[in-house]
Amino acid sequence: MTAMMTPIMPKAVLHSVRSGETNNMSGIVMSFKKRVQASLALSLAICMGPANAHAADDGLITKPSKYSVEETVARFEAAVKQREATGFTVFTEIDHAAAARKFGLEMRPRTVILFGNPKVGTPSVIKTPLVAIDLPPKALVWEDDQGKVWLSYNSADYLFNTLYKRHGAEAPAATAPIAKVLDEMSDQATK
Repeated sequence: MTAMMTPIMPKAVLHSVRSGETNNMSGIVMSFKKRVQASLALSLAICMGPANAHAADDGLITKPSKYSVEETVARFEAAVKQREATGFTVFTEIDHAAAARKFGLEMRPRTVILFGNPKVGTPSVIKTPLVAIDLPPKALVWEDDQGKVWLSYNSADYLFNTLYKRHGAEAPAATAPIAKVLDEMSDQATK
């Protein structure tokens, strides 16, 4: 004996699906399937957004560079290393374009630099291990479709007031000194 599976749906939804209920806003008859398709298309359009936007949304700071990707990366790493006496270091870099080439894919240069100050970050990671998923901070040096080079990174405010907060980690009382250092290092790399 085979049991028939019936989806559990509110009566209003079932009625709407069976009768092809009219959309009150436009008077157009839309089936449930068409509504789902329209919703997915709208969601995709919203998610894709303008591909070349460089706005400082969600704490992301993006600066134009007058140098190549390779030179901007080298200049940023040099700026970080100049502050080694205060605890800053470059941990590693990730070359996304090189990884793509390894698998037969092509992309414009995109290099992520993991850097930070273990004197600041390590106590937080010891106390709140999950903050390590967002630390150390990263800088992205990338080339857009027009060949323009950019350097992007999370602001100090976003780093401490959003990323630290999401893990319940204690942020430093003042973020301005770190914001100043990030601004100086990124300027040194791009100008």
